[in-house]
This record gives sequence, structure tokens and C-alpha cells, in this order.
Amino acid sequence: MLRLSFTILLFLGIPCAVVAKEGPLTYPATRRVDQVDEFHGAKVPDPYRWLEADVRESDEVAAWVEEESDVARAYLDAIPERQEIRERLTQLWDYERFSAPWREADRYFFWKNDGLQDQAVLYWSDAYDGAGTVLIDPNGRAEDGTISIGETVVSDDGQLIAYCVKEAGSDWSIIEVKRIADGEKLPDRLEWVRWGNIVWNAAGTGFYYSRYPEPAPGEQYQASTVDQKIYFHTLGQPQADDTLVFEIPEHPTESFWIARTEDDKYLVLFVGRSTDPQNKVYARPVGSDGAWTKLIDDFDNEFSFVGNVGDRLYFITDLDAPTKRLVTLPADKPGREHVEEIVGAVEATLEGASLIDGKLICRYLQDVAARVELFTAAGDPLGDVALPGLGSADGFGGKQDFTETFYTFTSYVTPPSVYRYDLRTGKSERIRAPQVQFDPDDYVSEQSFYQSADGTRVPIIVSHRKGLVRDGSNPTLLYGYGGFNISLTPYFSVEYAVWMDMGGVLAVPNMRGGGEYGEAWHVAGKQTHKQNVFDDFIAAAEWLIAEKYTQTPKLAIMGGSNGGLLVGAVETQRPDLFGACLPAVGVMDMLRYHQFTAGHFWRDEYGVPEDADQFRALIAYSPYHNVTPGVDYPPTLITTADTDDRVVPMHSFKFAAAMQAAQAGPAPILLRVETRAGHGAGTPTSKRIDLAADKWAFLWKTLGMGSKE
Repeated sequence: MLRLSFTILLFLGIPCAVVAKEGPLTYPATRRVDQVDEFHGAKVPDPYRWLEADVRESDEVAAWVEEESDVARAYLDAIPERQEIRERLTQLWDYERFSAPWREADRYFFWKNDGLQDQAVLYWSDAYDGAGTVLIDPNGRAEDGTISIGETVVSDDGQLIAYCVKEAGSDWSIIEVKRIADGEKLPDRLEWVRWGNIVWNAAGTGFYYSRYPEPAPGEQYQASTVDQKIYFHTLGQPQADDTLVFEIPEHPTESFWIARTEDDKYLVLFVGRSTDPQNKVYARPVGSDGAWTKLIDDFDNEFSFVGNVGDRLYFITDLDAPTKRLVTLPADKPGREHVEEIVGAVEATLEGASLIDGKLICRYLQDVAARVELFTAAGDPLGDVALPGLGSADGFGGKQDFTETFYTFTSYVTPPSVYRYDLRTGKSERIRAPQVQFDPDDYVSEQSFYQSADGTRVPIIVSHRKGLVRDGSNPTLLYGYGGFNISLTPYFSVEYAVWMDMGGVLAVPNMRGGGEYGEAWHVAGKQTHKQNVFDDFIAAAEWLIAEKYTQTPKLAIMGGSNGGLLVGAVETQRPDLFGACLPAVGVMDMLRYHQFTAGHFWRDEYGVPEDADQFRALIAYSPYHNVTPGVDYPPTLITTADTDDRVVPMHSFKFAAAMQAAQAGPAPILLRVETRAGHGAGTPTSKRIDLAADKWAFLWKTLGMGSKE
């Protein structure tokens, strides 16, 4: 009935609520300071510098956030349709969800959420399609459901599991260990871990992991994360006795990742300097305390580890291949002159690969759709893996002596199903299908291409209910990211399903800055080329209007993290183009982002203000610095979380303060701050539903979705 009520009200043109002409909201009084910074001769005011203080440490910031939250809460709770939207979200979210299983020794492991559990539960089973036994259930560890599980790694013999426990959405983790057979937790507890990188030794007596020094009291959510180290932990020993394996104290901002070959012959170490994939590669025999062989000792190319056959290490690389290829390097001979090509580059982008049953499973992205091909370990083609359709296929992992692998398949209008692929027969078997109250046959998802400002051809996928009339009056949500070499591939989302259920159109362009077309596509949207991303997004909005999907008063834009930056940048550049804006956990102050937590890792992506050319690019689009007093900005819902220690909430705080002070029109500028939540990962289902209800209610009202104007 809920879906029917939305659809009938919208398509019959019966208003659910009168969109009243409202005056400007009254916002909290926000103190301004006389802070002015100088960059290359330019003086840059920063009147809201005081909002950078940690909300847990500053009473003034905490009081301001509370007042802002009260304004947002009063506005959102007064929207009559919000409760019905929340009920529909809850109804649709309530279905069993499974990850693809993975195997270690003779045990299978998978994640499952019964429907409305705040956190997924890890199970193990003797069969790949078995009901399973609960191994790790984070639900109940925190009353508000905000304790989640991050990385999980099973020992080679399938007897032990090490896993990261995360609280309130923070990137900080604590590593715990369990015995799998009886579920008993061992006394080991490793603190100040960030991103884990747990690698067991072959005997299962300990593991390698990465950690940072303990932050100063009160600084764990804002201080820059530097001086990472790799340690080896022996089970049963205190963390203080862990053995230091690797560090580079002279380069405190560099980061490390370690792997061990399946045959237990080599340790492979990767050194990175940013979120860019380019990295150094070192190797040495397992058990050696000697020097590392520096196979690749610069940051010119990406080398992503796949596995080994004997002394040959397999990597995916962009060396002489912007769309990437698969190569090998000997484990004891440094230098690119020893690179041997196994699978050459093609037009499609090589996303990943695995070595199983003597075969290479290569995952490609062809115009944003998944394609999977098989090769021998020597690179001879063996044919494709037949997928269920055009969409996203994730998984295909496993050990080299297995003959099976697992994957999930999904699209914007296809809930994810889990498949088992037999490498001997070449057949896929669907082993789990979701029982969700959503019929894909009622919806359509189509890819088109449009031209950006400089003529670049950009793909866009538009999804909606069948029977949509393109008369320019459809409420449309344009979602984007465009950065960090990340590809936006089609996936099913309950939030999107309810949006389309409400009569909304979903449009997702694959802009420059992402990885959809390889490293050249990424480079075209980073540093001094970042404006290309914003131009691509603006062109997508103009294309949707020209194609009569929508019009400005009915067009909303949304993005998170780097996508929040995207929304903030285009909103300040083209406030006339959009009917509503939803920037989430965005990077809004581009002159100070690198001074907090993990921000220094983004320097290769964005550039830094200390460089004159990069400063000019940054100041030209930095959302906080481009808010202009006296402009009629569209309705804006800014969302962040108090324990986001990746993109610290000060970005959203300062942007909201500047927008509210500058707003010349009546449209609301709201700041919604989630408590005990972080950048997104690990957010409890209940909080995700509440946030989605707020976003869709906000758009229902601001886009006038109760009537076809």
C-alpha cells in the first residue's frame, strides 16, 4: 500500500502536502573571527576557523552543533510524508542479505543480515550453501548498534580468525582473535590499528598487521595519522612485545601494506604515499630478517599483487598500460626490465585478478559493466564467464588449489544474488537469491552518453519506473563521485529503490577522476584538472534537462565524501541549476584538508595549497571559500557525523555556517549531524534508515513531489 500511495499521489497529480511559501529559517548565531591566511601573496579569510575544534573537546562547538541539529530536526520532523517514507524504507530493508561466501581450508564463511539487524553477522559452515553457525555477532556489543566488524582474516588451517572491531564509525580498530570451532575469544587485543592489513603466518601462531602510534589524549579523531609501522604479533603475547617488521621514519606520511604468498615462500611489501594507487614493491623470503629486495623503488606506477607461481610474482599494473595489464616479476630481481607481460591491456579496464585452479580470473570494466575472462597462468585465453546480465560482478576470490569461486551480481534495479562458479565445468550456479519486496520488472535502467564542456564523452545510467513520461517534470536525483580512481558501478540500494518507488528518476554519471576508463581517466579529474569533474557533473544536469527527464526545480544532486566536495563545488558554481543539494561528509575546505587525520593521503589527488599552481586550482573551487553573500542558493541538506575521523566534520560545519550567513533566498540550509557515527562504514541499519528518511522527505518537500508542476 505504501508504494501504491506514493505512485498514485504522484502520477495523478494529487498533492500530498502543500508546498508553502516560507520565509528564511532562523539559524544559530555563529561567531566570526578575524583569521586571515596568506598563500602566495593572496590573503584568504577563514572566519569560522573556531569550528575546527573537536566537538568532544569544545563546549562552544558542541553547543553550536546542538542548536544546528535542533533547527534541522524541527524542519525535517515537520514534513508530514517523512513517517510514511520511513515505513516504506523499513519495509523494503527487511530482507535477508548475504555476502558471497569465501573458503579457508574446508570451511566456508559468509556475512548475513536477517533484515533489520544493525550490523551483519559472520557465519561459518562446512558447506558453501549451508545455514551456518554464528561466529562473530557485533549486535548487542553496543546499545545503539554502533560497534561493527571491519577486516576479518582466517588462518590457513581454518582454525582461527583475527578481526577488527570498530566503534561509532571511526577508522580506528581493535584486533581480536577467536577460535572458530567453539567461538572462544582469545585474550589477544591489539590497539591503535587503522585499516588492519592482517596477514597470518602459515603455522597460525601469529600474524603481521599495521598500526600507528597512540595519539595524544583527546586527539584521536582529528590528529594527522602518521608514522605507520608493520608489526608481527605472536598469539598470547602482549602487544608491547610485538616485533617491528617495517618502518620508514624519515617519511612519516608513507603507508605500508604486506602480503604473503600462498606457498609461504615470500613476503611482499607495498609502500604508498597517498590514496593514488602508484606504489613501491619490496620482497624477501619468509623467515628472513635481512634486507628487502626493492623490486620497484619509485611511485611511477601501480603494482597490485595477485599471487605467485614459484619465483614469479603476479601483478596488475598501469606500466605502459593506462587500462592496466597483468605482468610478472621475479621475486629476487629488482627493476622494470624484468617485467614480463602475461595478459596485455585492452580497451576495457582491468579491475582485478585472481589465481585459482591454475587459471587467471580477470575482472574487467567495459563501459561501466562487468566482464570476466579466464586465462591460463601463462596468459592463454580460455573464454568468458557468462554473467546474468549487464551490471556489477564482485568476488571471484579463492586459493590456487581450489576449483570453485563465488561472486555476487547486481544492478541499480537488480537486488544482489550470490553465485558459485565451477572452474572445471565453467558453470555458474545461483546459490542465494534475495526475497526483497521489489520487482525488477517494474523498472528500467539504461545507459546513455553525453558530452561535457570540452567535448569529452561521459557515460550516464538512468533508472526509473517503467512508463515514465519525459515531459520535464520528473523529480530527479543526480548522484556523483568523480575521484580517487574509484569506479561507480551499478548496485542495488534500498534507498534508491524507495526513491524510484516515490516516482523519482536516478541518474549516475561516470565522470573523470574515477577509474572507469583507467588511469588516464583518473588523471584527467585530479589536481589542477579537478574542474573537469565539476564540468562533467554540470553537463550531466544540463543533459537531463535537455532530454526532458526533469527541470531545475525538480533536480536534486547528491554525493558523499569526495562526492560531497563535488556537490558543494557545483552548488557554489551553478546555484541556478539545481532544485536541491545534498552534500554528505564532504571535503569542503580545500586549503586545510591535509592537516587532519588521513587528509595528507589525498595530496596526490587534490594537490596542496603550498604549491602555487595547485593553490590557484584549489581556491577556485573550494566550496567553503566560494560561498558568496547575497546569492539565492537552492535548498541544501548538509550531513556529517561527529566521529567521522576520515573527513572530519569541521568541513561540513564551516560550509554550513558560511552558507547560512550568505543565503539571500528563503530556501533552507540545514546541517544534520549524526551522533556516534563516522564516514559511513559500520553505520547501524537503524541510523541508515533514519538518514534516508530525512533525505527523501527533504526532497519530497523541496522538489514539490506532491504535485506535477
